[in-house]
Amino acid sequence: MKDIILITGAGGLIAHELSKKLEKDFTVRFLTRKKKHSNEFEWNIKNKTIDVAAFEGVSHIIHLAGANISEKRWTDERKKELISSRVDSADLILKTLQEKKIKLKSFISASGINYYGTKTTDVIFTENNQPGNDFLSEVVVLWERAADQFKEQNLAERVVKIRTAVVLSEKDGALKKMLPPIRMGIGAPLGTGKQYMPWIHIEDICAIYEFALKNDTMDGAFNAVSPQHTTNENLTKKIAEVLKKPLFMPNIPGFVLKLIFGELADALLEGSRASAEKIQNAGFQFKFPDLKKALEHLLKNN
Repeated sequence: MKDIILITGAGGLIAHELSKKLEKDFTVRFLTRKKKHSNEFEWNIKNKTIDVAAFEGVSHIIHLAGANISEKRWTDERKKELISSRVDSADLILKTLQEKKIKLKSFISASGINYYGTKTTDVIFTENNQPGNDFLSEVVVLWERAADQFKEQNLAERVVKIRTAVVLSEKDGALKKMLPPIRMGIGAPLGTGKQYMPWIHIEDICAIYEFALKNDTMDGAFNAVSPQHTTNENLTKKIAEVLKKPLFMPNIPGFVLKLIFGELADALLEGSRASAEKIQNAGFQFKFPDLKKALEHLLKNN
């Protein structure tokens, strides 16, 4: 009999792609705001309601729920939503497991590479480094603390936190947003362009979740980031190269981005490298460690 996995954040890119990988070996269920299929169960984080039938026989939970960091300006209200969508959602699941007296084999939570702070430094951050002291690192610290509760409250045998870099996919996210201006010949690096952009191919991030699920020795935090480092400028140039488009526009000044995006611009204008060594030492092998080859794979039909 297949283990049952419950995935939150059903509408997101990773959940959609990951579920296709897992369906062969697991029974997959989703928590979603609006049920459309028989393997979906409704929940409402704001109202603290959840369909408890979703938890019957569940062995693993993959917690991917979380409002999009870069979708809107960070008003005070939006900041609360970014935290609540991650923390309150985990708390609701935790309380439900307590009430139903269910213990999981694993609780695997999304997390963010911004744990280390939104800044450009010479440091290559490992999982042993301390968190940063800006808003995004605060979000990730609270996110991970909510995940750790599952082990501390004896509701999961292990907790794995996947500190995710920028996920490259032609279907959604940063790469999809970068493509139109580059295709039109008006693409340009952001700010100095020298800020590092930790990245990972969509297939590799899904493979990391599958690896974490099947490898019961994995516990704690892991950077989900390609071992090959790149800057915003280099990424922009590589996309243009793969698309065979010219890149001659001047860099977009930082102050322009700050006018448009407010505090969110810091996440676009700053960034440091993160090490993939721990996940590799655990036995994970990247399918797309090279940026150009990753882009060629993603953009082959473009």
